Amino acid sequence: MTPEPVRCGWVTTAPDYIRYHDEEWGRPVHGDDLVYERLTLEAFQSGLSWLTILRKRENFRKAFSGFSIPAVAAFDESDVERLLADAGIVRNRAKIEAAVSNARAAAEIPGGVSGLVWRYADLASPAPGSLADVPATTPASKALAKELKRHGFRFVGPTTAYALMQAIGLVNDHLAGCWARDRP
Repeated sequence: MTPEPVRCGWVTTAPDYIRYHDEEWGRPVHGDDLVYERLTLEAFQSGLSWLTILRKRENFRKAFSGFSIPAVAAFDESDVERLLADAGIVRNRAKIEAAVSNARAAAEIPGGVSGLVWRYADLASPAPGSLADVPATTPASKALAKELKRHGFRFVGPTTAYALMQAIGLVNDHLAGCWARDRP
């Protein structure tokens, strides 16, 4: 039997967490709709377990038109009410309204939201030795949050911005010893 690879300490035995860590987390994500999706999911996660969001992810994709920025930017109050009635997603009015508002803001960014976010990449950060070495925010995440807010984004504080940076590969916070740290 092959031993389990060493993973970051936040990964539990939940298959959803393992799959997310092994296949997605920390890998570079480019493209406006893909970055908008991740930003939206990170905002919805605020105050909740990431596992909750992962398990509802496909429902979020259906409810938010595949996270197509033009489609979500066109949502109106009837769409907000539809989303509030959708038990398959997190039904929080402020977060839903922020997701719609953020799609509108993303649609207005010259060069796109992906280009804006990737200007804050820090690919040379040293490998954290333990979870205690992984910050909740950084100067770059504070600057990114400020820039996104300047463009009209909501629910994008420095902690959410840093979680986005980790998720889409702007920083590599896989712990030293994690098999995924140095993967291509």
